[in-house]
Parts: sequence; structure tokens; C-alpha cells
Amino acid sequence: MKRLLCAVLLVSSPAWAQAPNTREELRPPSAFASIGDLAARSRALFSEAAKVLTNPRCMNCHPNGDHPTQGNDRHVHLPPVTRGVGTCQTCHTGHNYTLHEKASYRSIPGHPRWDMAPIEMAWQGKTLGEICHQLKDKERNGGRDLALLHEHAASDDLVAWGWEPGEGRDPAPGTQKLFGELIQTWIDTGAACPE
Repeated sequence: MKRLLCAVLLVSSPAWAQAPNTREELRPPSAFASIGDLAARSRALFSEAAKVLTNPRCMNCHPNGDHPTQGNDRHVHLPPVTRGVGTCQTCHTGHNYTLHEKASYRSIPGHPRWDMAPIEMAWQGKTLGEICHQLKDKERNGGRDLALLHEHAASDDLVAWGWEPGEGRDPAPGTQKLFGELIQTWIDTGAACPE
């Protein structure tokens, strides 16, 4: 019944035009080896990893308010959703669901832990430096030290969804493996943040 309600809402919602493919290539850590200044290399590595963090696949669920966004153009989520534990599971189930009905989207993304990130993990509207400092702050990153932050980036299956977002969505740049390598090398070079 919940799936039917969501499909009806999607069919009746305006057909939002998806922005052109936003997928960028992700350079490996070796591409930054020629930067002699360790802090400068660390900042450059974070900026490269931030291509994933600032991609719509991540940003849409890290809103700077109580409402997620959706699509490559990060438009307001339809149907309307307000922050609250479990509210996203009304339509988002444990896996991606391809729609066969005529709808404005070809699939509904899903994962068993699908939800908006806690407000202290909001990234929308922040600079790369602000996001970087936030990621290193245990009060605002889910209590993770740098080793756990790397583990989250490199192997968390919810993060992995960014590269398998379901039909009709562009994946995050690169791969989760490469993203994890960038985060680890950023940590190894001092975890410096862009200004």
C-alpha cells in the first residue's frame, strides 16, 4: 500500500527535468604525489574526495534543514518529507525499486538504513572547508575518529549506494574504493582542510 501511494504521488508530481550527467571523474591519490607541500597535498586530496561529498547522491540526504532534496538539480523532495526518524521508509524500502508505471522517475532508491543524515551532519550550503572540519569533528560526524571515518567512506554499504543509485540516477564520481583511497591518503597526509 505504501509503495502504491508513493507511485501515485510520483505520477501526479511534475516531471522534473534531470540536469545533464553530473558525473565527474575522480583522480587517484597518485595524481597528487607531485605536490611537495604535505598540507597542500592533503587539502588537494580532500578537494578531490569532495567531488563525492558534494555530489547530489550525497547532498540530497545531507540537507541544511528539515527537508531533503532530490535529483541531480537538488529540487525539493516530492512527496514532501520532514525530518524525523523513519519518515523516509514510507516510500524508500530496503533496496532500489524500479518503477514500471509511468512516473516522473524510473526508480525509487532504497537501503535498509535509508534516512536523512542527522542535522549535525548537514552539508548543503557549506564550503569544502566547513564540510572538512565537520567531518573531523566527532560531535558532528557520528562519533567517528579518522580511522572510523575512513572505514565509513570506504566500506559502508549505505555510502556504497551512491555508486548504485538505481535506474534514472547518475552515480557519484569514481568508485567507493577510490573514494576510500582518497580519504585514507588525505588522513595519511595530515587531514588538512581547504580554507
